[in-house]
Amino acid sequence: MNSPATKPPVTRLFGLGIRNMRFAEANQHLLEVASNRDHASRVVVTPNVDHMTKLEYEPEFKTQYATSDYIFADGMPIIWASKMCALPLPERVTGADLFVSLCRGCIEKDLSIFVLGGMPGQESLLLESFARTYPGLKVDIFCPSMQFNADGAESDLAIQRIQATKPNILFICLGMPKQERLAFRYRAQFTTDNVPLILCVGAAMEFALGQKKRAPLWMQKIGMEWFWRLASEPRRLWQRYTTQAWRFVGLLLRERKIQKQMH
Repeated sequence: MNSPATKPPVTRLFGLGIRNMRFAEANQHLLEVASNRDHASRVVVTPNVDHMTKLEYEPEFKTQYATSDYIFADGMPIIWASKMCALPLPERVTGADLFVSLCRGCIEKDLSIFVLGGMPGQESLLLESFARTYPGLKVDIFCPSMQFNADGAESDLAIQRIQATKPNILFICLGMPKQERLAFRYRAQFTTDNVPLILCVGAAMEFALGQKKRAPLWMQKIGMEWFWRLASEPRRLWQRYTTQAWRFVGLLLRERKIQKQMH
């Protein structure tokens, strides 16, 4: 088991250092990080195919994204692509799964969480839902407006709320790249008196509270979770899972050449 002070091994893929860990190991490691306040905030991102293709169009942001303390592969196509590498990734470590397992771990270890996300004005409803789903969990929530950005006055207010509650884990559920930009801002702003662990997890809270239904486990295992989500929200997600998929094929072809040169 890697201690929080130990850097887990990485697999170099698509210009990122993706942590080469199984889910159970990653979960335990992150709980240990969250339990210890004697270090700077550590940022966790979980890229999927959509994220990978978007990063290619924002090189400056990709450079910043690559500085995340933990990068885990959320999408099954990324796991398949890693078979080209000398050190293939063993399995997915998804933001949706981490949200659930870390909430349960926080109950066991008496740790607290803060969630930044959800529809505006839903704090009370979400707190009630957390109380039903994760009884005993210490949780605070801030639901920002749809105009939220990492550098605005509303983000200042959100950070004030976070600092007032001093959580062990901050879950940012705003979608990419808003959530990552805020996480990097927070990490740079607070070198002490900070949140030990920050996870950028998109729609994870909605899945964890049953507001959205995840694909059956068998579909997740064969890499068809994208199809389930597309069928569930076709208008919102059709471009992500059609246009972006073809762009990812181009990334794969380029990465194949890079990996051949490295071996």
